[in-house]
Amino acid sequence: MCQVEFEMACAAVKQLKGPMSDREKLLVYSFYKQATPGDCNIRPSATDVKAKAKWEAWKENKGMSKMDAMKIYVAKVEELKKSVTG
Repeated sequence: MCQVEFEMACAAVKQLKGPMSDREKLLVYSFYKQATPGDCNIRPSATDVKAKAKWEAWKENKGMSKMDAMKIYVAKVEELKKSVTG
């Protein structure tokens, strides 16, 4: 796994044309955030439901290394690409 693969997956996820469930979006988001800034350390406003859902998904990855998060992110994007293209 290298940075280039991760960056290619980041670009590929933006090109996905098929529907993605909210759960899939949160998973991809959470691993991206864990792979880039690392552990979540900012709590969102309790009234912002969308931000809270993102925060909770990211927080589930606390303690995971950035490299492991990158690997999982790339694998998830590849899985989504296959499911969208059939």
